[in-house]
Amino acid sequence: MGQVQATTDTEVTLQNIQELYRKFTDECPSGNLHLHEFKKIFGVSSKSSEEEVAFIELVFKSFDTNKDGKLDFMEYVAAVNLVLRGKLIDKLKWSFKIYDNDGNGCLTNQEVRRIIKIITKIKWHNDSNVETVDYICDRIFELTDKNKDSQISLEEFIEGAEKDPWLMEQLRLDLAPKTWFIKTQQKKN
Repeated sequence: MGQVQATTDTEVTLQNIQELYRKFTDECPSGNLHLHEFKKIFGVSSKSSEEEVAFIELVFKSFDTNKDGKLDFMEYVAAVNLVLRGKLIDKLKWSFKIYDNDGNGCLTNQEVRRIIKIITKIKWHNDSNVETVDYICDRIFELTDKNKDSQISLEEFIEGAEKDPWLMEQLRLDLAPKTWFIKTQQKKN
């Protein structure tokens, strides 16, 4: 889910939010969005790669703020708002949360490597290799770990991403949800 700011021609309006609610209640009459439904929204199926499945599960988990295994409408709206209208700083904080597997507020090489491996396999259609992942992880740490403690803090993560376009490209988590949202709205019209 990208780090690019929303433009006025693709912003989500109150009418869009109302339509989201209608769609949410139609597709989730229980009032909750479960992982299998979330996967369907983003086109992840049994034919998807192991990496795509792992990534979408991480994304789902990050939006499940009360950790009950499902998204209620408020969690869903918060997720849609972040993805479609969120400020860069909020999107970077969310990306950091995805990387921070143990939730301790610092990223280790292992945590960064795990996400980079998934992302490179998705982006390059399973044509990534260990050397590429190692290079990307080493460079991320070189550019962000300012105090050289072998961990990346949230502050280092944000500062590094904002200063270096290559780093921003590596750290951003992009599922192209704006495109999905706009296509969904156009199908209804």
